[in-house]
Amino acid sequence: MSLLTVSNLGKSFGGNRAVDGVGFSVAPGELLALIGPNGAGKSTTFNMVNGQLAADTGSIRLGEHELVGRKPREIWKLGVGRTFQIAETFGSLTVVENVQMALLSADGRLFSMWRRAAEHRRDDAMDLLRQVGMATQAERPCSVLAYGDVKRVELAIALANRPKLLLMDEPTAGMAPKERNELMALTKRLVVERGLAVLFTEHSMDVVFAYADRLIVLARGRLIAEGRPAEIRDHPKVQEVYFGSGKTFEKKVPA
Repeated sequence: MSLLTVSNLGKSFGGNRAVDGVGFSVAPGELLALIGPNGAGKSTTFNMVNGQLAADTGSIRLGEHELVGRKPREIWKLGVGRTFQIAETFGSLTVVENVQMALLSADGRLFSMWRRAAEHRRDDAMDLLRQVGMATQAERPCSVLAYGDVKRVELAIALANRPKLLLMDEPTAGMAPKERNELMALTKRLVVERGLAVLFTEHSMDVVFAYADRLIVLARGRLIAEGRPAEIRDHPKVQEVYFGSGKTFEKKVPA
């Protein structure tokens, strides 16, 4: 049974139809990769699911809830977490304080300069950090972390509201191959353990083919292919859109 169901999604900017009749679904426990060449409509589609852009047409349903017309904050409250292409953390706060800030927000509590985030649900914050492999760095300021570690902290923050759906925008951007594989292996484990549904965009095809359960491919705003990695790798229309004729995706596996 699908958790997220997108139907006939459309968005125009001026006379340009950026997304045209796109539909797909994501089930609990599934990683769905949204890929396509530059200008395919990936970011527009992704941002409509999150509520950052308003859809012109179509439906985006999270279980029984219609998301079209809702603000990002409302969508977050319904159980949708998100990570960003450029990781967003408070550099001046420690790792654990960053997660505690997210827990404060999830609990509907306002942060005050007179009441430090460090007083709020520290044990729960530490548990989230253990899940992403960052508990030993809990007291370090985020400003001194390696970029791969910042992405792990961002993942812990995204899990603070116990999401049912996790949106990951270019989760491995700027990371070395080893870091990419470690982060996606961690995400895969959390998906299985928590029964999460994950929709992610990604330019690194090694990550996509190694970790996605299914792929959807956009080109010029339209869905041109959908299927499992092996099916998409050999799909003639996908090969044509990405490379023209005569080339194929390399078969890459995690290091």
